[in-house]
Amino acid sequence: MADMSLEKVKMPEQDPETRIRNFNEVALGYTEEMAVKESHRCLNCKTRPCVAGCPVNVQIPEFIRLVSEGDFERAYEKIKETNNLPAICGRVCPQESQCEKFCVRGKKGEPVGIGRLERFVADWYMANGDMDIQPVPKNGKKVAVIGSGPAGLTCAADLAKKGYEVTIFEAFHVPGGVLMYGIPEFRLPKVLVQKEIDTVRKLGVNIMTNMVIGKVLSLEDLRNEGYEAIFIGSGAGLPNFMGIPGENLNGVYSANEFLTRVNLMKAYKYPEYDTPVSVAESVAVVGGGNVAMDAARCAKRLGAKNVYIVYRRSEAEMPARLEEVHHAKEEGIIFKLLTNPVRIVGTDDGWVRAMECVEMELGEPDASGRRKPVPKPGSEHLLDVGTVIIAIGQSPNPLIKSTTPGLETQSWGGIITEEETGATSLDGVYAGGDAVTGAATVILAMGAGKRAAAAIDEYLGSK
Repeated sequence: MADMSLEKVKMPEQDPETRIRNFNEVALGYTEEMAVKESHRCLNCKTRPCVAGCPVNVQIPEFIRLVSEGDFERAYEKIKETNNLPAICGRVCPQESQCEKFCVRGKKGEPVGIGRLERFVADWYMANGDMDIQPVPKNGKKVAVIGSGPAGLTCAADLAKKGYEVTIFEAFHVPGGVLMYGIPEFRLPKVLVQKEIDTVRKLGVNIMTNMVIGKVLSLEDLRNEGYEAIFIGSGAGLPNFMGIPGENLNGVYSANEFLTRVNLMKAYKYPEYDTPVSVAESVAVVGGGNVAMDAARCAKRLGAKNVYIVYRRSEAEMPARLEEVHHAKEEGIIFKLLTNPVRIVGTDDGWVRAMECVEMELGEPDASGRRKPVPKPGSEHLLDVGTVIIAIGQSPNPLIKSTTPGLETQSWGGIITEEETGATSLDGVYAGGDAVTGAATVILAMGAGKRAAAAIDEYLGSK
């Protein structure tokens, strides 16, 4: 009989006052007893609405039933049938707007903690299971995957399981994409990401780093090297700026640069890693998404006394996950809502001294469906800060498009594809993830990688 408790089993966390002084993981995960108890809240619905809400179609009721029986190994195997990165998804997926959004238990009380259970199962298996994987015999066909983020890793893994000889070309010196450079250690430990990448390698996938496609090699070069299909999963690593005066001052970062320095280049371990990051006593982070929350929480841990989230809409319109907003508030991040920067003020020697802002009020909905913020006349004021981090979104790097004749893109840089297959305007070339949509979620990128892998398999099988 199902446990009809209206609340999820609470997950242990580090105390806020403790965690703002370290980069260790905030959420500590379920014990076996907690996981089994939470699994009993699942009604095992016949309609399985949660599965329809998962971009990679994890068979959620089936894996939860196995957890309830204490068969954690088979639960892991069930998840892995469709999800190549379960330990990552269990931590960073926005379950509240996907699988858990459609959970029947959520109609009266909290939904089943699907993400928490997925994380538990993956962590249990990494600690107790057999991580040895036997590669599938090769079918003699080569596929190139550009980018080793969630879209690229998923596409490569699915193709390797079908026998393709897959090589991933990664621009950075470390594979993992946004999983490595964008998401902080306290949300996604890098040792865990590395283990997930290792499982992809064990499938027979070759990963080549320091390979900037469009510079070191072109798509045409890859074709000449015998790759019969190409998947572009190069992400959205080109930061957007506001175009306001003062953005070129010392002490202004894009969130992309700031988080890359902190996460991939280990600035949080300075001087052990020689990657210092200058953080003033007061820091302003402009934006209201998950990246803004990550940047603000990192700045707090790096020693900033006052950290402000400056966002031009209200909290109701904020795109960040509710959990990330909650954690940021617990950690003392100050939210300056309905506030928009208009100018960054500098010192005589070129450093940030303050940020001039204007108060906003919400008008009619804009193209995104959110109410458009409009300035309040005469509400200009200065926010005393010495560091400004711009976190208002990223766009795809134009390098591949500029070196690939015939590759059609949107005006803002996203590659144009067929929605169901990821096929681009070039024969045998597919794309997915942030390179197509702009900055989005890890799980949506993984879903795009899966669809493209299936389409590539069909394409090469028909040749």
